[in-house]
Amino acid sequence: MTEVAERNITLEGLHDRFGQLDAMVPIHKIRSEAFNHLNNIGLPKVKNEEYKYTNVTKALEKNFNFAPAASPSKIEQTTIDEITFDGLDAYRLVFINGHFSPDLSDNINVKGVSVMNVAKAIENIDKDFLKHFGTVSSKNDDAFFALNTSLTEDGAYINIADNVVLDKPLALCFIIDSSDKSTYTTSRNLIVTGVNSQVDILEIFATQGSEGSFSNTATEIVVGENAHVNFYKIQNNKENAYQVDTTQVSQSRSSVFSTYTFTLNGAIIRNNLNVAIAGEGCESHMYGLYVVDDKTHIDNHTVADHISPNSFSNELYKGILEDNAKAVFNGKVFVRKEAQKTNAFQSNKNILLSDTAVINTKPQLEIWADDVKCTHGCTTGQLDDEALFYLRSRGLDKDHARSFLLYAFAIEVIEQVKLDPLKEYLKHIISERLHKDF
Repeated sequence: MTEVAERNITLEGLHDRFGQLDAMVPIHKIRSEAFNHLNNIGLPKVKNEEYKYTNVTKALEKNFNFAPAASPSKIEQTTIDEITFDGLDAYRLVFINGHFSPDLSDNINVKGVSVMNVAKAIENIDKDFLKHFGTVSSKNDDAFFALNTSLTEDGAYINIADNVVLDKPLALCFIIDSSDKSTYTTSRNLIVTGVNSQVDILEIFATQGSEGSFSNTATEIVVGENAHVNFYKIQNNKENAYQVDTTQVSQSRSSVFSTYTFTLNGAIIRNNLNVAIAGEGCESHMYGLYVVDDKTHIDNHTVADHISPNSFSNELYKGILEDNAKAVFNGKVFVRKEAQKTNAFQSNKNILLSDTAVINTKPQLEIWADDVKCTHGCTTGQLDDEALFYLRSRGLDKDHARSFLLYAFAIEVIEQVKLDPLKEYLKHIISERLHKDF
């Protein structure tokens, strides 16, 4: 079978879905370019180095098609309350199977803050939306990102004006209901923050239903000069849920961007995080924690691209794997020739709790500047026998001692969270997962 024929089989059904989109909307040129790019490269197979350990395409081809997902009315307010956890006072935007749900969302009326769904921004021919859509990710040639762009119809569009400090976090809730049939959904988000602005944003993913689901989500974030953005992602899906998630960030001068990714459950989860540290004097923090068991497969691919001088980045990803769980970490740090006096640090640490758990980790540095401080590294192992013995000698049984050590390992990432309700939620769910209440 030829390579072209193989690609066509991979994309079966996509042409019909793309053909159903409105070709008259302003973003259709960008969608068409992405669609043509996808046709040229096809979805990635295991021979693709970037997807060597994560065969998302096989799961998509075998279990799903590109038929539009239904927008069910079965989701109630209680479901939204449950996934946004106790104590979180936030503005909520809810999307069900990729469609905006105004009835379940808050009416956000804050001076200097423009919030709407992408479908409405397209319909209104919003100039600011059209100005920024696709620009942050213009160099992203990933096939799943191209697939997302090709089928973009809805998502969240947030624009924070200069000097605005949002009083409450924005919570974007993405719920997939696959009660009636297996479901493929696309969500596309655009977040633009102005000069000197400050905002906390959460992306919360949840699934329900016994059938399988596949979500392809992408978020573009424009971080304005001297802006402060905290961006949280919580992935706690069902065992039949597949997800590819892309976050594309561009930082302007003297901005601070912090991102936190927490993965707790799902079938296969692939996270692509790309941060372009484009302005001088930027600060970037990238934190991740994955605590997975059973057959969950989690793949984190990250890029910190230092383009301008006097910038700082710090990346810490930690994983706890049990049963037949698998994880992949591929972190890349680029320091361009012009990015002198860059400080960049990267670390990936993992604990394997069974002989059948697997981790493939590959931290990478590529440096073209000569006046920099950069380190990277990874560790993988089991629980420290000496520490376990010490706790047991102090009267703890084996299970409690094990739980204390694992909790101490995970808490280093959780303590970085700046939202107290989210921090408490994560502490509770992690300690519960590790069979011990603290």
